[in-house]
Amino acid sequence: MSERKNSFAAANTSTRRQMIAGCGIAFGGLAAVSAIWGKTQPQAMKEAPGAAANQSRTSLHQEVAFTASPQRIYEVLLSSKQFAAVTGLPADIDPKAGGAFSTFGGLIVGRNVELIPGQRIVQAWRPANWNPGVYSIVKFELKPQGSGAVVVLDHTGFPESDFDGLTSGWPERYWEPLKKYFA
Repeated sequence: MSERKNSFAAANTSTRRQMIAGCGIAFGGLAAVSAIWGKTQPQAMKEAPGAAANQSRTSLHQEVAFTASPQRIYEVLLSSKQFAAVTGLPADIDPKAGGAFSTFGGLIVGRNVELIPGQRIVQAWRPANWNPGVYSIVKFELKPQGSGAVVVLDHTGFPESDFDGLTSGWPERYWEPLKKYFA
């Protein structure tokens, strides 16, 4: 019986060690994203002043107005064909909750975590060069504003070193192309 207890304790210790090592690997893998979004200088962006997310530098918050409706924006963000037309790069998007996506010719991959048509898209989002299983979270809130919409982006769980690249990357690769597409 004591032999069984010792083997159980050893198994639990090993599992804890594996879990701690796995967390270290996961957080270490977050450091590789800056090359994906490039090294462009941050551009002026309409952000919530003093937003706590932007102060942590491991998450960001942006709010962008569009002339398109929330439903129209939702459809474009979840359509392989339309997203590719917006960005000029291949996209493969399964538009269901749990569905996988690959955008920008495979540079960004992930899964749709939560989808509320015309209102919200939550994705587990990662550059393809991150270690397998390492993701950040991207949340698009789509809010009606007049005849258009405001997209509220909250992107969390990326390395602090990637803040500047992502802060400029979202406008450059999403917001500006989307505005041109809807014009």
